[in-house]
Amino acid sequence: MLDSVEATTRLLAAHDYITDVGLSTSIFLALRMNKALFLEGEPGVGKTEVAKVLSRAFNTPLIRLQCYEGLDINQAVYEWNYPRQLLEIQARQHQNGQSSDTADIFTERFLLKRPLLQAIDQSHNQAPVLLIDELDRADEEFESFLLELLSDFQITIPEIGTLRAEHKPIIVITSNRTREIHDALKRRCVYTWIEYPSRAKELEIVHLKRPQLPAQLAQQVVDFVQRLRQEELYKRPGVAETLDWAEALSHLQTQVLDTAVINATLGIILKYQDDVDKIRGTTAAALLADV
Repeated sequence: MLDSVEATTRLLAAHDYITDVGLSTSIFLALRMNKALFLEGEPGVGKTEVAKVLSRAFNTPLIRLQCYEGLDINQAVYEWNYPRQLLEIQARQHQNGQSSDTADIFTERFLLKRPLLQAIDQSHNQAPVLLIDELDRADEEFESFLLELLSDFQITIPEIGTLRAEHKPIIVITSNRTREIHDALKRRCVYTWIEYPSRAKELEIVHLKRPQLPAQLAQQVVDFVQRLRQEELYKRPGVAETLDWAEALSHLQTQVLDTAVINATLGIILKYQDDVDKIRGTTAAALLADV
């Protein structure tokens, strides 16, 4: 268990995640208080990466639940293995030559465990990391499935009873804030908002993640993206797009930014055609002049 915010920052840095004191404090408190960590922010700012880094840092399994519209208990928590139950019933009837008791087919060995139930499985010898990614994409009703897990690290199955975690999972929930998450869920979490990084922080990230990029080009890439985020865009580029662009430019053997290479690679950092059309040409030239 980490003993300070500074130790948390060092641990993340050792696994190539550059953070600030606010995020480090939230992670530290979530771990010490046995609460879920709720991360909100724009896409591509490093929310999902936090769970991946914690999994690597603690050398523990990462269990991921990717949320989507229509997600329900069968995909997220559990469902019964009906074909196996039917085969068990048929085998008993064949063996006994008559109808047999079916009460014990609703036991744990007939469960198909989905991510939420896998996270509290008592077979774990240490706490896994449970990533509930992009919760805002799921329906609001789905949040009610999470409340018992977040409060008591347990899940109740009517046919079996309550299953509790022997090693409480490290839970990371992310949201891109396409809709508001209910207060009842937020109250059970340590909440933090991840901003777009400052120029200095983003440049440090680029140097760390894309060390092959020339220093001057790295500065130009970061300055251009920082300036681009000030424009009225449908989707502003995140750090993930900055890193993708840096990698693309290194593959193109670019040494310095110019308007031609920017126009040719705008699809790496902008994901909507309206944004690409708005920036390509004179606007790109003007932004390049600014940086």
